[in-house]
Amino acid sequence: MDEQNNGEIFSTDLAGIIVGETEISNVDGVSGSLSYRGVNIADLVNRPVMEVVGLLLFGADGASPEVQSDARLLRDASSSERLCDYEEELTAFTIDHRRLSAEELQLLRDLPFDLHPMLVLQGMIPFLNIPYREQAEGSILADEVVQQGLGIAAKIPSIIAARHRLINGNSIIPSGDSLSLHENFLLMFHGRVPSREQVRILDAVQILQMEHSFNAGTFAGRVCASTLAPIQSSISASVGTLFGVLHGGADQAALEMAKKIGSPDKAAAYVADCLERKIKIMGMGHREYKVVDPRAKILKPMALSLCEQGQGKELLEVLVSVEAACQTAFAKQGKEIWANVEFYKGAVFHSLGIESNFFTSLFAMARVYGYVAHYLEFSQNSRLIRPRAKYVGR
Repeated sequence: MDEQNNGEIFSTDLAGIIVGETEISNVDGVSGSLSYRGVNIADLVNRPVMEVVGLLLFGADGASPEVQSDARLLRDASSSERLCDYEEELTAFTIDHRRLSAEELQLLRDLPFDLHPMLVLQGMIPFLNIPYREQAEGSILADEVVQQGLGIAAKIPSIIAARHRLINGNSIIPSGDSLSLHENFLLMFHGRVPSREQVRILDAVQILQMEHSFNAGTFAGRVCASTLAPIQSSISASVGTLFGVLHGGADQAALEMAKKIGSPDKAAAYVADCLERKIKIMGMGHREYKVVDPRAKILKPMALSLCEQGQGKELLEVLVSVEAACQTAFAKQGKEIWANVEFYKGAVFHSLGIESNFFTSLFAMARVYGYVAHYLEFSQNSRLIRPRAKYVGR
C-alpha cells in the first residue's frame, strides 16, 4: 500500500484497506482467533452443523449483548432454544431441497467428464431450480432470497456426489430423507454408509471452513451482489474465486505437493529449492494470521489421529516434514511461518476417501453458507462497489 502525494491511497491488493462492515465473523490475525457471531470457532467445532449455520446466518435473537459476546451464548437458555429451532428448521428445509431434478442430473451427465469439479459446480449453480414455498408465519425461511441461497446450499453436496459417481462409472445414489447433511453426502459419494467417526470428522472440518470474513471468494460475491445481481450469480462468482490455488485450491495443491515429494527425507531439499527459486509452498502461512491459524490448531491433531497407516500416514509425514523444514528455514531469517488450514485438510479428506480434485468442492460445500450470510447482510445496505484505477498508459 502506498500513500500518494494527493492524499489518495493506492493498493493493488487492498491489504489493510477496510472496505465494509460485518457482524458475521471476525478474523483476529494478531491473536490468532476466529469467531462466528462472537463465538470462538473452538466452541463451535463440535456443535450440530445446522445449528452453526443458523447462528452464522441469523445470529441468536433474544440473547443479551453480554451473552452474545462469547461462548456463554451457547449456554444461555433463550439462545440455546433459538439455535435448536434453527437446526430443526434448516435440517427439514435441506432434506426437502437436496434432491437434484431430472434436468439437473442430465446437465451433470452432459458436461465433459474431464472438467474440474469446481468448474462444474460454478457452472451448475445458476441453473439450479429452487421454487419458492410458503412458510409458516415467523419462519426464518420466509424470505425468497433466503430460500434461494439455502436451496443452492442444499443441492451442492448432491452435485458433488453425483458428479463423482458419474465420472467413475458408478450409478448415482439418491439422497436419503432422514440422514444428516454429511452422513447423507458421504453415502451418496461413496455408495456406503459412513461410520459415526467419519461423519463427526467431516462435520468438524466443514464448520472450521464455513466462514472467514472478507476472504477473496466472499468479497467477489459481495462485489457481484453490489450490482444487484441475484444470489445465484453471487454464489457462482464466489465459487469461481475459491478455485484459485492462492485461495481454496491450496488444499488440493498441498496434498499433491506431498505426493510429488514422496518421502519425509526429501522435504528439506524440496523446501530449500522452492525458497531459492521463489516458488510458493502451498498451505504454508496465511495472509491474515501472524501466528498459528486457529483452524489449523484443531485440524492438525485431527489429521495426526486419522492418518495412522498406509498412504495417508506417508503423506502426512511428508507434510509434517515440509512444515518443519519451512519453520527452520524462515527462523534463520528471523521469521515465523506456520501451516494454515488448507495444509493439513487434504490429509483429513484423503483419510475420508475423497480424491484430491474434489477437495476444493467440499470447501465450497461448507463456505456457501458464509456466502449466503454475506449476501443477506450486504443486501440490507447495498451500494455499488466501484474502485478507481490509476491510469498509467500513454
